[in-house]
Amino acid sequence: MPVFQHKKFDGLSIEELHALFALRSEVFVVEQDCVYQDIDGKDPKALHIIGKEGKELVAYARIFEKGIAYSNYASIGRIVTSPIYRGKKIGHALVDYCIAQCKKIYPDQKIKISAQAHLEYFYNKHGFISSGKTYLEDGIPHVGMILTTDSDE
Repeated sequence: MPVFQHKKFDGLSIEELHALFALRSEVFVVEQDCVYQDIDGKDPKALHIIGKEGKELVAYARIFEKGIAYSNYASIGRIVTSPIYRGKKIGHALVDYCIAQCKKIYPDQKIKISAQAHLEYFYNKHGFISSGKTYLEDGIPHVGMILTTDSDE
């Protein structure tokens, strides 16, 4: 299982920054065949969650306090696992780590995500429930989901 840590933007090394942009591009742009503006200006405001096996970045996400992605919610986004590390429950460990960090750093803020619709069941396992209708984001069906549990599972 990877070692997870969180860093502010200015705490990321050049190598880590390159690795996270490369992983996001590999999955969200190339693998999912989705042309969109990944570098959206929000990275400097994010807390970056990185999961490493040795020196290799194998999982990544970013979290925001309330008011950045959603006006009334903290949020988790850009949740991604390296394709060669899938099937090892790393995605579940990543989401659990992100939820724990949100609750620790932003204790009074509810958490919302914009999930790819085909991953709704995956996020249900972590206590998220759908809120609203499915919508297209960058040509991919998404659904808003809100964390409904107060447990630290």
